[in-house]
Formats: sequence, C-alpha cells, structure tokens
Amino acid sequence: MNAKTYVEPQTTIPVYDECDVLVVGGGSAGHSAAIAAARAGCKNVILMERYGYCGGDVTGGYVLLIPSLSFHDHTYVRGLQEEWFTRLQKIPDAVNGPGPELAGRTEPELLAKWGAVGGATAIAPRRVCHGFMLDPMELRIEMDLMLTEHSDAIRVLYHSWGVKPIMEGNVCKGVIFESKEGRKAILAKQIIDATGDADLCRLSGAPTTSSIDEECRCSATALVYRIGGFSYREFGKWRMENMQKAGELSAELTKIHGFRSAIIAGTRDDVSWVNNWQPKRDCSRIADQTATELGTRVVLRKVLECYKTYAPEVFKDAYLYDIAPQLGTRGSHRIVGEHVISSNDWAFPKEHADCIAWHCTVESLNDNAPIEIPYRAILPQKVENLLAPGRHLSADRIAIDNVNLIPQCVGTGQAAGVAAAVAVADGASTHTVNVAKVQDILAGEQDVPLPRNAHTDKSYTECLVEHEYGLYTEAAKKARELGDAAKAYRHWTISGGSGTAQHE
Repeated sequence: MNAKTYVEPQTTIPVYDECDVLVVGGGSAGHSAAIAAARAGCKNVILMERYGYCGGDVTGGYVLLIPSLSFHDHTYVRGLQEEWFTRLQKIPDAVNGPGPELAGRTEPELLAKWGAVGGATAIAPRRVCHGFMLDPMELRIEMDLMLTEHSDAIRVLYHSWGVKPIMEGNVCKGVIFESKEGRKAILAKQIIDATGDADLCRLSGAPTTSSIDEECRCSATALVYRIGGFSYREFGKWRMENMQKAGELSAELTKIHGFRSAIIAGTRDDVSWVNNWQPKRDCSRIADQTATELGTRVVLRKVLECYKTYAPEVFKDAYLYDIAPQLGTRGSHRIVGEHVISSNDWAFPKEHADCIAWHCTVESLNDNAPIEIPYRAILPQKVENLLAPGRHLSADRIAIDNVNLIPQCVGTGQAAGVAAAVAVADGASTHTVNVAKVQDILAGEQDVPLPRNAHTDKSYTECLVEHEYGLYTEAAKKARELGDAAKAYRHWTISGGSGTAQHE
C-alpha cells in the first residue's frame, strides 16, 4: 500500500440544489424510498443515482429472483415489492412466477410448474411460495415510469455519485456529489443513504462494520451473465436423464470459472441467467471488484463451449445473450444501528414496537417465516437526519445473509421514505420521528402488512401462530436446545443440513 498522501486544496463547492428528502442511490432501496416519500406527501424529493437507471443489483447486477414473499397462504411482503409484480404482469415476458393467490398451495402440478422458478417453493410441507423472476430491462423502464408519475415531487439526478455527507456536528445537512459537471453539493432536511455499502454513513461518524462470516453468501461477489438460444426446460430434462454427466459439467464449469455457478430460469424459456458465487471477495475493494469483473469475462467463451461440449443436444445454438453492466454485490460495509438484527430473530420470534417491515426470508431454520425488522435497524447511531435502508442495514455477521436480499431492500427503503417524509412534515429528526405515524401510513396507505397494526388483518398473525412461526424444523429445534441460533446454524450446516439458502 502506497503510504504517500496528498493534501487537497480547500475549495468552494457550489450548491446545486436543495430539497426536503435526498435519497442517495437508486437501487431497490433508494428507488422505493423516493417513491414512498412522495406518496407520503413530500413534494420536494431528490433521487441521486450514479448510473443512468434505477434498480441497482436487480436491473444492473441481474439479481432477477425476488424470493419468499409469502408464508403458507399469506403474502407478508407487499407494498412496492408487490407493485413490481402487478405492474410487470401486464407486459409480455416481463415477469414469471406464481401470484399471491397461489401461495400455500400443495398440488403436485403447481409444485411442478413453479418449482423451477427458484425460491418459489418452501419446505415444510413443500408448497408454492409467492416469488418471481423478472426481466431487468422491463423493470428499468417501469421504475422510470414510476418516477415520472411523481414528477411533481421527485427530481431525478442520474450519473451523479454521492461521495461525502455534509455534517454540522452530528447532524447531516446534505451531500457532496461528483458528476460530469464537477463537484457540487445538495442541501437537505433528511438524507437517506441507499448506496448499499453505507458510503455516507461511514464518513458521517456513525459506527459501521464489515464483519461477514466467510461461509455465508455475503462473503462472495458475482458477475452475472445471460445465455440465450436454448430451452431451460430441455436443460432440466437433460440433467435428470444424465445426472453423472451433469455433475461432470458442473465440475468442469467450476474449474474454468474458479468458482461455483448455476443456470437459473428467467422470464422466458429461451434466455436464462447464470448466477455465481466468487468467495472471499469484498464488493467495496478495488482489487476484488476488478478481479470479479475481469476474471469472469475472460473465460465466458470457454464456459459457453463447455456447455456445448457436454450437452450439444441442448446448447448447440446457445449464445452469450449479455453480461450484467454492474458488479454483483452481496455484502461489505453496513451500519451498526440502534438495533442489530441477529440470528436469534429467526429462532426466537421477537416483537418490535417499531416494526416497519414484516418479511419472509430465505432462512430454512424457520421455514422462511417472516420476522419483524425494526425501524432502529435502519437508524445509524450517533448521527441525526440520516437513514440507511437496504443492503447495509444493521445485522450481525450471519443474520445479514437473510435480511439484505431484494425484498428487504425494497421494504426497508419504502419505510425509510415514509419516515423521512413524516420527519420533514412534523419538524422531527430521525431519532424523534413518530414511528407509530410511519407505521400507520405504511399499513394504512401503502399496502404494507405490519404486526399489531389496526390497518393489518389479524389473520396475518393468526397464520404465524397456527404454523408455530415456522419453528417446526429440525434446525429450529436445535437452536432452542442450544439457546443460540448461530450455534445451531453451524451445527446444521456442518452436519449436512440446509442452512442459509444461496438464492442470490
């Protein structure tokens, strides 16, 4: 590491604009925050995004699976996440997955139809789970349309990279950003850090951590690509009929790549995406970012040839459809919030008075049952007027694996947007905002089920009670026996059971 330093001369930075709510980062959390703030009545919102489109990991990193939105026959993850589904359903080949009306069904024909979607079936008993695949280009368009529908309230700044919070003591007053127009500033009453890596929080004085368990999903990066010109259904049949050869193909692909990869169904039978897990890489480090990008692309021709060699009857006409324009990010820096979500939240259901998202996860320990995500998990310590929803929310080194997928990013982003709007309207700070009012807007106006809220049908809670909060699995029983879910998780994975699902 070069130990030299350079002292940057003091400069005067022009104020580009001022607003009530500034959202930095237009991924699934940031986009949701901006839309939610506008719908909660804030008419002066700025959404800043470093690329030329919204969606982040979904539309740029090609994380195309939106899993585990329901538990048995109830869909707990609704709001803006469900709006993605209903809007894309109107567009040919834009979305593929079972609707919420099929959640909990156990008929063999439905399980056979939706099992290939990925993340759309739960385990005990095996049943249909509302979840879906989507097309990234169609979602890009739809996200832009959602923003233009609120053009009276939201101003969008694409190709603008927020780089530094403007702090007065412990209060965030705005953000310095870089663009082709140079270095400028935006002043705001409330700021939402939706960068995914807690970029602003790290420089604000708020405590953060980058501790991640190396055996977990979040310790890996990816560069997703898509393959066209073959039938995913036919590939599935080939694997079933040629299990030994399929194993050899998988081993050879791992050898070529240097890491594990998997073809996953898309919205069309003739185009599938290839996810991958590149271990022990940090998506916030230059060297790891570069290695992920270069190391993946330089072998893609060999990868495609490998598919054709092992299964020519399936892949003879296959071709590289495209490569994700963004690095696949899973975990790096995150906040240490006023509450830190732990693995015990799955094994010992916790009630939070400030619950702002009631989310199913991909944790098999509790059969994907929903847990409560509190407002305090997106509230950084020691700083005011700065919220941090999305991939970098406050969770421990194992629990982060299950609360930073796309649905949780959308849900916490939506909550952050409402909280910021309420804080502005009431003249409150992020630590003094009326959370009950935020909850009522989410549950009463924005279609977000929340426990113990008068706007949410009691059947949601009754469903959880009836099904023991999903704690009928062997892993859950081991967690209660040990009194520690993290230890149970280790016991379960080491003994060959299923721990955290590797969906994304």
